[in-house]
Amino acid sequence: MSESQRVVFGQTMVELARAHPDFVLLDGDLANSTRADILAQEEPGAFVELGIAEQNLIGVAAGLATMGFRPWVSSFAVFLVNRDLDQLRMLVAQNRLPVRLAGAYSGLMTGFTGKTHQSVEDLAVMRVIPSMTVLCPADAAEAAAAIRWAHEAPGPVYVRLCRDAVADLPPVPEPYDPGRGRWLLRGSMGTMISTGVQSTRTLEAARLLGEMGYDLGVLHLPAVKPLPEEEVLEAARLGPVWTVEEHSVIGGLGGAVAEIVSREHPQRVLRIGIEDTYGASGDNESLLEHFALTPRRVAERVRRSFPWDPGRIEVGREARRHDP
Repeated sequence: MSESQRVVFGQTMVELARAHPDFVLLDGDLANSTRADILAQEEPGAFVELGIAEQNLIGVAAGLATMGFRPWVSSFAVFLVNRDLDQLRMLVAQNRLPVRLAGAYSGLMTGFTGKTHQSVEDLAVMRVIPSMTVLCPADAAEAAAAIRWAHEAPGPVYVRLCRDAVADLPPVPEPYDPGRGRWLLRGSMGTMISTGVQSTRTLEAARLLGEMGYDLGVLHLPAVKPLPEEEVLEAARLGPVWTVEEHSVIGGLGGAVAEIVSREHPQRVLRIGIEDTYGASGDNESLLEHFALTPRRVAERVRRSFPWDPGRIEVGREARRHDP
């Protein structure tokens, strides 16, 4: 387990500020939480504090973008996705301006902030906005790669960041490409597709399932928009698909995967995530257990929904049992 994504965010902001004269970061009075304060301390000339005024953050960012800057906007995901949505849609997205949104404290792991400060619907909102790119890094290393890539991208980008450190995945392939999925594990009985920090827990769930006789692959998607269609369809051709996300099951990763699979290669898709409800207050493990997103709970949900006996192999329309 390495640094948290929020610390890596602050460090990478310093790196970008020193390398790019078009860089500027606008903060919404949360720098000590998002760790944008690392930039404020190291490169104060590249940091602008605008206070608790998310609509103004987006308006100023849009204006700077029209003047040749590539501004970043930093706040909690729940505020960036909801409080300034009109400005984001009208000023930034419709004009395809290079504004980057760093959505910190996404998902459930937000330090006891509770449902008012938790965003479990941000992917659904952001991916439906035309011209918006939506990145969901899995760990600290991928967060740094995603942030660097986002700064050079031609239009608006939303980067979903987690508050606390999580286990690391294998090294990020170079060059970083959000349009390509990463196979973390190959399996013969189907695939679990995950994104963001949930991918580390999904990989562990697959290992637990393997001990029970279920040979499942794990595909990590670094973005939900653009969706890495090639790898998703490869998974659909291999067998049933489970999507696993620390997000509502409505409109997020599961919806995106179901859309492309139903259109290109119809296959059974089962969505695992947060049901039609808000978050809650508690420590990380308690919340993940409550919403059934720990590796053990994910493994249980997959096992209960498995479409056939694990002792059977599907061959066309027939099924035969393994030889004893």
